[in-house]
Amino acid sequence: MINQFRLKPEGLTSPCHVEDLDFETTAELEPLKGIIGQDRAVEALEFALKMKKKGYNVFIAGLSGTGRNSYAHSITEKFAKDIMIPNDWVYVFNFKNPDMPKALSMETGLGLQFKKDIEGMIEILKKEIPIAYNGREYETKKSEILREFQRKNQEIVHQLNNTAQNSGFLFKESEHGLITVPLKDDRPMTQEEYNALTVEEMEEIRHRSNELGLETLEILNKIRDLEEQLNDAVKKLDKKVAYELINYHIKKLIQRYGHSGGLREFINDVEEDILENIDAFKKDKEPKEPEELLMMPLKFNENFFNRYKVNLFISNAELTHAPIINETNPTFANLLGTIEYKNEMGILKTDFMEIKPGSLHKANGGFLIIQAKEILSQPYAWETLKRALKTGEINIESLNKQMGYVVTSSLKPQPIPIDLKVIIIGDAYIYHMLFSMDEDFKKLFKVMADFDVEMEKNQENVMKMAKFIAAHCREVGLKDFDKTAVARIIEYSSRLADHQSKLSSRFNQIVEILYEADTWAQLENADQVTKQHVEKAIQKKIYRNSKYEEKLNEMFEEETLLIDVEGEKIGQINGLAVMGTGEYSFGKPSRITVSTYRGKAGIINIEREVKKSGSLHDKGVLILSGYLGCKYAQEKPMSLSVSISFEQNYSIIDGDSASSTELYAILSSIAQVPIKQSIAVTGSVNQKGEIQPIGGVNEKIEGFFDICKIKGLTGEQGVMIPKQNVKNLMLKEEVIEAVRENKFHIYSIGHVEEGIEVLTGIPAGEKNDKGEYPKGTMNELITEKLKNIVDEEEEK
Repeated sequence: MINQFRLKPEGLTSPCHVEDLDFETTAELEPLKGIIGQDRAVEALEFALKMKKKGYNVFIAGLSGTGRNSYAHSITEKFAKDIMIPNDWVYVFNFKNPDMPKALSMETGLGLQFKKDIEGMIEILKKEIPIAYNGREYETKKSEILREFQRKNQEIVHQLNNTAQNSGFLFKESEHGLITVPLKDDRPMTQEEYNALTVEEMEEIRHRSNELGLETLEILNKIRDLEEQLNDAVKKLDKKVAYELINYHIKKLIQRYGHSGGLREFINDVEEDILENIDAFKKDKEPKEPEELLMMPLKFNENFFNRYKVNLFISNAELTHAPIINETNPTFANLLGTIEYKNEMGILKTDFMEIKPGSLHKANGGFLIIQAKEILSQPYAWETLKRALKTGEINIESLNKQMGYVVTSSLKPQPIPIDLKVIIIGDAYIYHMLFSMDEDFKKLFKVMADFDVEMEKNQENVMKMAKFIAAHCREVGLKDFDKTAVARIIEYSSRLADHQSKLSSRFNQIVEILYEADTWAQLENADQVTKQHVEKAIQKKIYRNSKYEEKLNEMFEEETLLIDVEGEKIGQINGLAVMGTGEYSFGKPSRITVSTYRGKAGIINIEREVKKSGSLHDKGVLILSGYLGCKYAQEKPMSLSVSISFEQNYSIIDGDSASSTELYAILSSIAQVPIKQSIAVTGSVNQKGEIQPIGGVNEKIEGFFDICKIKGLTGEQGVMIPKQNVKNLMLKEEVIEAVRENKFHIYSIGHVEEGIEVLTGIPAGEKNDKGEYPKGTMNELITEKLKNIVDEEEEK
């Protein structure tokens, strides 16, 4: 009867037949364009990139190696070609509010020329203006103004002296201005004569001097007014000379850049500021000595001219399409930009020339690609990105301000408006976490492109995989792969997908095998990569990562770890688990034992009692109670205690894939019927006795096969799996060959009662019309044993 559950060798894998490949080598194939098996994700991405509305940024979800990063770059490059290259941006001095530098936008490529034109004009004026003010024409006009001033000044001084002489005084010019000097015999009194005066005479002179001051106040005010008129006249002359010189250059700038209101306004501000500070340009030589520099007016030292510089903030002159920025280190500063400081004589200083762009500025008008884990691990970076997307502009701020620290006054650059698509790449867990916990996320990232880890294994995708291999051969200079090598890669891909009708879309793992197979072909001086090279690459990769597996197998061989693969035993069975070391996973058999005895404790999970089991494993054990009660305690309660143990287990056990295995051991112990130790079991069970699929079926089968091979294949050994897992079988050729030679067997079942028959050779049995199980069946033996326990308890 058990033969009906035995699988044939043909069902243990899904080979890729060489005759189905319509080429001899990958050299004949056109390289793949695009991505394989991600139609849903591709459609989502294309939709988001076409959508111009706010909030349609993209979160690409999926496991690493599925082509998320490479496709994000390729599709953005495709769309970027059809998008106009964004404008250049510069920061300039704000003459009205120096702490708030202005941001100016201009056509692509004009930024550098604008900087050269503005700064070049200033350098020219620094040379031309001193020449103009040292010229004969300027000196002549200035001399005329001075002569007129002196004439009027002399008239006022003459009038002043006439008034003073009447009071016995004379006005005399000094370095401090006009001073009054007392007269003696119509001539200025000497100091000796003044000192010889009596106190009364001195007091009388002071009295007359005070009265004279009141009388001459109006005349002195005329002198002051005249001096102001002189200064105004000289300034007016200076401005006229400067304007005639400057306006020539300003007109040229207006003609070139005046179409932009912001640029025109700045150019006019520059002109106005130069005219207001023309004295700074009159210097015909730079200070050479330190003391000269210190004596130079602070506002007119060389740093003064920095205000006329242009900070070429973003230049897109070199771009051929809209920008694509892959920000690998999305810190607060790298995203938002920063204001740098310079140390000058122990003092930190900055100006608008020290404003540096972030990736948001560089990607403006295009695409910004960020890894989710990276941005979420950086302080304030995620909030910074969201704020920019919500407000539609980038405000460069200090990180200290974000952290709440008191900072000294700094620049507040004018915000720059942004228009870009942000693509965040992460796994599905991060996406769902953000979606459920961050209200802004669902408003700003309205599209999820979900990359699958597998695709259908059809002829179209098989050929796409072959073209994918061809593309890599040409891109990185690999040898061509012949059709046998491609077929083996296809089979390897199905093994990675753990599915006979699927291919893995985790292309990084496939690419690794391509590179390694190519290396083995080169070492053998082969012209092409063949199946043997691919197989060697796969096996060598396993060998490099399987040290721990080998050590465990040695322990089984030396009987340090106990396992029986022959004979029969009551209440003992071989379960299967999957272990992993990095990227390599393998199967390991474990002995499970069960003891049943009279009592009311129910099922005692020893692993749980010592806190060596996880919640899923505990759930599986509790399900066993449900099955036993439903099946055997409908008429009378069970007075039974059961203890279950994974022998020689020293680590945490989780998962329910051993629940059916435990159930078989319990049934064996109750009925006192031995179980074949040559058959290992995997599969979970529900309360109805239905066997449910599990993961890692290939690793589990191969793990038990290796132990049986070590201890000696008898032709009776095998593994029993859920029937739903048959489609997942992609076993290695050695196991398939052993099955073909009847040295090893794979059984697939759908119910506990099928499994118990395979393990014991005794049918489970079904109730007859009287509600009784046939004599000698497993169910009859279990029912009788439980009934006898209850009866004995009642007799007591």
